[in-house]
Amino acid sequence: MSEGEILRRRSWLVAGLTLSLMLAACVAPPPPSSSSMTLAPVTFADLPGWAQDDSAAALTAFMRSCARLAVMPPDQRLGGEGLAATRGGRAEAWRGLCEQARHVSAGDQNAARQFFETGFQPYQIGDASQGDALYTGYYEPTLHGARSPGGAFQTPLLSRPLDLVTADLGEFAPDLTGHHIVGRVVNGRLAPYPTRAEIDAGVLASQRLDLLWVNSPIDAFFLQIQGAGRIALPDGTLVQVAYAGQNGRPYVPIGRLLAARGEISADQISEQTIRAWLTAHPKAAQAVMEENPNYVFFRELRDYPADLGPPGTLGAPLTPGRSLAIDRAFIPLGAPVFIATTDPLKQAPLARLMVAQDLGGAITGPLRADIFFGWDKDAADRAGRMNARGAEYLLLPR
Repeated sequence: MSEGEILRRRSWLVAGLTLSLMLAACVAPPPPSSSSMTLAPVTFADLPGWAQDDSAAALTAFMRSCARLAVMPPDQRLGGEGLAATRGGRAEAWRGLCEQARHVSAGDQNAARQFFETGFQPYQIGDASQGDALYTGYYEPTLHGARSPGGAFQTPLLSRPLDLVTADLGEFAPDLTGHHIVGRVVNGRLAPYPTRAEIDAGVLASQRLDLLWVNSPIDAFFLQIQGAGRIALPDGTLVQVAYAGQNGRPYVPIGRLLAARGEISADQISEQTIRAWLTAHPKAAQAVMEENPNYVFFRELRDYPADLGPPGTLGAPLTPGRSLAIDRAFIPLGAPVFIATTDPLKQAPLARLMVAQDLGGAITGPLRADIFFGWDKDAADRAGRMNARGAEYLLLPR
């Protein structure tokens, strides 16, 4: 057998395995590698508001990523497509810049700005199927809960099941880097994991996954959307919980469903209006929430500093106003991303350098991103109302 025939047979085996995994887990195949994303080189002067941004704050967030990248294998895949993958898709691509960043004095605006301008080339992200970037927001909510069920605390937060399997398809085929599939092994095959409705009905009860119990199923639902939060216990203790996995089912935004049914005006959809509808319709609320089959599992962060945001997918603590959730099929984790959009409360320009440190179930495509706003009331207000268009720029190592 010739070398060419061997390579072709390997490619068929990989393709077959990938297709089998996709069909077994009932998910759609990922977008083809030749997507509509474009990266057009620009100058820093082209970034609206670049000179006015707090570059030192952005550098602090970048350094938190560097701390995680430093302990990864050099060939650790971070995601990205095309040029983004070539220039920033592996941990080793950032080592030199991270070393340089260590020598920039904390708080030195000029030095921080020069670091970015010297070490990075900015590119405006384009997508033929989507004219502008769409920005939403998320935050770390505070819920009321207890260690065991009782009284008002009847809604469980579940830890990650032992039989939950996540496969990185990039390990089977390089052009699938950034795409994952989730399920569980049944009779030697990867099968879909139970839906939200099935989990709510107790299909996982035998695994005893209860982590904490909270006093509101609506709060628990939105905690899963945010991916992390703080639970205030009756004795005053504050417990931080973070994302530990999800069931692999598609994320269905219930706000869109309510708008389609005429329950909420489409231009009024926000966390606040959805919460209000669910609270006003307690008999229908659970059924509506279960129309989103995606379910998130949590882990407790023990001895975690209360002044830091939860760890994102990259493992770095999220920085309010500087951490961004992206689709790593297009944007590498750890990459700086400059956004130009509109503040949801002030209706003023919001232009700043952020760092791709997290992922989100609803964040798909090169021009789709979620801004982490923090954990106070202002963060909740901004995140709940953030839904604005704008421009997006990716910074890659020169």
